[in-house]
Amino acid sequence: MFDYEARHIIEALRSGIPSRAIGHYFSEARPLIMQEIRHDLDDVRTIGTSRGKIISGKYGEGKTHLLNTIFNLAHENNMVVSIISLSKETPLDKLYLIYQKVMNNTFLPKKEQPGIMQEFEHMHPESTIANEMLLFTAKQLETDKLYYVLRSYLNTDDQDEKYMLQTDLEGDYISNTQVKQLYRRIFSEKVTFQNNFNKYKHCQDYFALLSHLFRLLGYAGWVLLFDETELIGRTGKKTRMKAYTNMSHFLFPQKRFEAMYNVFAISSSFIEDVIEGKHEYENLQALEKEMDTASVKRVLDTIRQSSQLVPLTKSEITGIIQKLIFFHGRAYDWNPQIDMNLLKKQIDGSGYLLRTKIRSAIEYLDQMLQYGKVGETTIRHISTDTYGEEPPDLQSLLE
Repeated sequence: MFDYEARHIIEALRSGIPSRAIGHYFSEARPLIMQEIRHDLDDVRTIGTSRGKIISGKYGEGKTHLLNTIFNLAHENNMVVSIISLSKETPLDKLYLIYQKVMNNTFLPKKEQPGIMQEFEHMHPESTIANEMLLFTAKQLETDKLYYVLRSYLNTDDQDEKYMLQTDLEGDYISNTQVKQLYRRIFSEKVTFQNNFNKYKHCQDYFALLSHLFRLLGYAGWVLLFDETELIGRTGKKTRMKAYTNMSHFLFPQKRFEAMYNVFAISSSFIEDVIEGKHEYENLQALEKEMDTASVKRVLDTIRQSSQLVPLTKSEITGIIQKLIFFHGRAYDWNPQIDMNLLKKQIDGSGYLLRTKIRSAIEYLDQMLQYGKVGETTIRHISTDTYGEEPPDLQSLLE
């Protein structure tokens, strides 16, 4: 009888699809950087201060795998985890879109499915947590919009109103005018904002709201994991500068962000291709009158000095191979009798990327399972066609 979880791990490694299960079972490699991360998490949990980190590595060398390892480590330490991949639909220059993605990809400890809205749904308007949240939103944020949104959400009996306020908490913001109208209907009180909310300027308030909520709920902190950060480089100059500015909010968090650990995974080629290739420091000088260039420069400096994922040592690769053999056996219900020297020889000839080495090892094990031996691919004849040739008719192929 095959082991379902073992098969999931092997198939995820074969396809290259990120998996938290892989991060759980393959977490021993790169002990130095893992020691740094454990130290960071301990500080965030015990002291409550927030910090950020950038992890840089080549394509296929395990950046996403490392993020999944951090995911599991954070959950083991009673920390909430959000993990998102930056993309065209989730660009770092638009923080309000990042927040929406975060709301859909946040995992509470001991929960397999994402979701945190239930914590707001279970909040009683007279509870200690509700009172603490209202005090926080009234006094500690850049705008006081969230105070009126949250108080209205907790006290309305109208389901349409509650749904509208819920969508705001999830990042689909309702207008300031709508907030005033809802609050006046529920409490018969007029609203005067101290500072009008603007989703382009004040979205950080929503991240601060969640960080405070998680601490009140008894969690040790909040870990935000950002993958594919190098996609910033595909955007225009001003868009990149906005993205760097938003990165600075997470790499160098303000005090209102409570017990947050923010990690960005980025390709090591970003320095040469983008920072140097697109002359980011020179671009920054040209925009000094338009934006806060000091925080952007600090981000660029941090990327250049970021922790690099070095290639695994031979002993670390051997450890991974041994685990692959174990899980492959459990996944397909067989007892692999493998010549490690032959397997290592095949892996050594498969390229320098860790991802291709793993796939090569799985291919080797597949052949041993199916045929009891590993064959060699040979080319006997290469057939070539030209665009000018008429394709053969179906009948001639069947004869």
